[in-house]
Amino acid sequence: MDWKGRRQSDNIEDRRGNSSRGRNPFGRSGIRLPSGGIRRSGMSIKTIVIIGVIYFGLKLIGIDPLQLLGGGSSGNLPGSQSVSERQISPTRQDEMTQFVATVLAETEDVWNGVMKSQGFTYAEPKLVLFSGAVSSACGNASSASGPFYCPGDQKVYIDLTFFDELAQRFEASGDFAQAYVLAHEVGHHVQNLIGVLPEFNRMRPSLSQAEENQMSIRVELQADCFAGIWGHYTAQKGLLERGDLEEALNAAQQIGDDTLQRRTQGYVVPESFNHGTSAQRKQWFARGFETGRLDACDTFNNPV
Repeated sequence: MDWKGRRQSDNIEDRRGNSSRGRNPFGRSGIRLPSGGIRRSGMSIKTIVIIGVIYFGLKLIGIDPLQLLGGGSSGNLPGSQSVSERQISPTRQDEMTQFVATVLAETEDVWNGVMKSQGFTYAEPKLVLFSGAVSSACGNASSASGPFYCPGDQKVYIDLTFFDELAQRFEASGDFAQAYVLAHEVGHHVQNLIGVLPEFNRMRPSLSQAEENQMSIRVELQADCFAGIWGHYTAQKGLLERGDLEEALNAAQQIGDDTLQRRTQGYVVPESFNHGTSAQRKQWFARGFETGRLDACDTFNNPV
């Protein structure tokens, strides 16, 4: 991915080493959903909101779901005992910080444009960088939890050592694989803005475990599709290099429920899936990437 020298987002909050320093966000106002919904090709975001009964498998990212308004994890990854112990050189830390700030800026450009085309403003999320452990409006989490989005404060959280974990433990290397992870979390933010996550919180008490798992799969696949939309417009800018798309698809492959279960326990339990299979995650990322359209990401009205 050709990212160096491009704009870096100011929506970064650096809490590494218990640091409280950060930079001010753009401060855009919250999004207002028109009463009639947003329609493309006969599908409205309001429809997604109504049907979007969602669950994110929050237990697997180390956060009590009963304390949340709904959130999302990057990929249902098993915790690592060593991730918080990893050390990254200052030079590498600086490069990765610049990278995620640049990717975040690119997601801002894309989603500001997409939302503007739909008639309203995109409220940009903040990206919190932490090391070891972090406290959010959704509770406490450790580095082993992996990246996550908290709708309570509209922030994405990540310990940058996760990228080494992604490459070394889950065999998903490359800068566009890393960008896919961040774009997926921003996809959860988009879901929060259009009302999918608040609707889930309202309906969650009536869900059975089976319903939670099925709706969790649909929300995670939609976030993958939204990440693909970002990739679509990034490709249009000419920022992708040879092999970048394959890196993202490989990352989606490696963090599918079936692939993870085979790696960690040697067999799969389909009834326990809550993020989607490798094939599903690749399919929905590719759909967003190929179309660049919100209506193409309707995982609630279409077979997954």
